[in-house]
Amino acid sequence: MKKHGGLTFPAYRDEDIAMSEHDEQLQEHILPPDAPDDPLTGHNYDGIQEYDNPTPAWWTWVFLASVVFAFCYMFLNLIAAGDLSPPAQHERAYLANLSKKFGEIGELDPDAATIVTYMQEDQWLALGRGVYMSNCTSCHGTNAAGSASAPNLTDEHYIYVKNVEDIADVIINGRGNGKMPAWNRLHPNEVVLVSSYIASLRGTNVTGKGPEGEVPPPWPTLDELETPAEAETPAQ
Repeated sequence: MKKHGGLTFPAYRDEDIAMSEHDEQLQEHILPPDAPDDPLTGHNYDGIQEYDNPTPAWWTWVFLASVVFAFCYMFLNLIAAGDLSPPAQHERAYLANLSKKFGEIGELDPDAATIVTYMQEDQWLALGRGVYMSNCTSCHGTNAAGSASAPNLTDEHYIYVKNVEDIADVIINGRGNGKMPAWNRLHPNEVVLVSSYIASLRGTNVTGKGPEGEVPPPWPTLDELETPAEAETPAQ
């Protein structure tokens, strides 16, 4: 250590000074002639120099803005209980589209006459198939041929169905202590249309799970289904 004017300074050895001069000479050999004139950080790893060349300001601001946006979006999404998520947005769009379509037919009752009527309507039967494909395929399969946990819907046998309107009741209320879950979150019209679609599959006999349950009477035709007004005989 050396003292000067009451202050103490570290004593540099000749070999330290020589090493610094060696680093400068090494830098001259390492850097190419056309190297940028940017300052160096002073780091030297086995002769590898690092330029003090930070990212552009615009990049830094974009990065910071992304971080702020992420936290704001997460906070708002938590407050909205997931309503801002893509699945929630899809659900709202789907319901809006259903409301537009169902405006043509109003709210349907899940009775035999309504179910049989829409078995004859190809446009609405296609929508019923869409409801089936969205909600029922995980158990009954895409071709409705059943699985280990669900019956085949294409043969003549039914476990819980005695009449065509029972299909809608099974969908709404479920059966088997939850083995067939209650789909009460479906729109009433979705229940009717998917019931019409399932009823239309009877007798198509897709190869799959074997028959279960009993064979109910054939579905009635529209001519056989009398409305209450037609069934009543006016008093004479």
